Amino acid sequence: METEVLRWFQQVADGATVTEVADLWMVSQPKVSRDLMALQREVGAPLLVKSGRVLRLTHAGAVFKRHVDAIVNRLDDALADVDQLMDPERGTVTLAYQQTLGTWLVPSLVGEFRATHPNVAFTLVAGGAGLTILHEGRFDLAILAGRPPEAALAASGAAAAVRWEPLFREPLFLAVGPGHRFEDIETVPLAQLADEPWVALPAGSVIRSAMEELCRAAGFEPRIAFECDDLATVRGFVGAGLGVSIVPAMGEDPLPRYAATARLVALADPGARREIGLAWSTERRLLPAADVFRRFVLGQARVPGA
Repeated sequence: METEVLRWFQQVADGATVTEVADLWMVSQPKVSRDLMALQREVGAPLLVKSGRVLRLTHAGAVFKRHVDAIVNRLDDALADVDQLMDPERGTVTLAYQQTLGTWLVPSLVGEFRATHPNVAFTLVAGGAGLTILHEGRFDLAILAGRPPEAALAASGAAAAVRWEPLFREPLFLAVGPGHRFEDIETVPLAQLADEPWVALPAGSVIRSAMEELCRAAGFEPRIAFECDDLATVRGFVGAGLGVSIVPAMGEDPLPRYAATARLVALADPGARREIGLAWSTERRLLPAADVFRRFVLGQARVPGA
């Protein structure tokens, strides 16, 4: 049954004549009558009975109308929701991001975007499965720290389906506790920390991998004394004098700043930075609001050639 006919049935049931319905919809009166008769045959019960110039609901018609009202109302809501999604100024952007970016970069980008697009809503999730949820179509965009290696793309099933564009290069710093011998040094080479105990994020995380690569390039394997789930805990352990670590500034001006009592010292080693980029699936078309936000974020890129 056609939605149009259900709407005609609603209007007739609410007291409009067939002629009035035909005039409103700019169709012929015989067409409205034929389609209402066809609707009753399809339902298998008389829904309307003539009473003077108007049609009245039968008992079956009253029962049927309650369901028609609910169906048509839900359809109208759905159409309104889709219309809103397709409006670049009123849609919703679904954005995933790595947790270390949620305290500075993501709020900054979203806040600046909303200054000129105040009616765009955001659904945000922090976590490390950005590539997977992009490939599965659960989110429009993901802001990720570290260029995804081919192995990670292949493991997520997104090798040919996810595009990643660099945005920024964020410096990585040596974190030391109060009273450490390098506390007041502006720049230090990692080779001088070969004998230190290290505080690290879990193996496989972007920052842990960067730390291990930098230490190996400096000629040693870091001796991991403590493994922590998040950067706040890492900084806390460093601040307690339990080891050193390599951490991002996370949007802070690192010199001469203490973060959770841990001093951030610049590294002299080349490559002491991480790339932050924007990723999206190439297998599905972004809704207008998400596409506008994507172009806005790419416009903020500070990486040459990005």
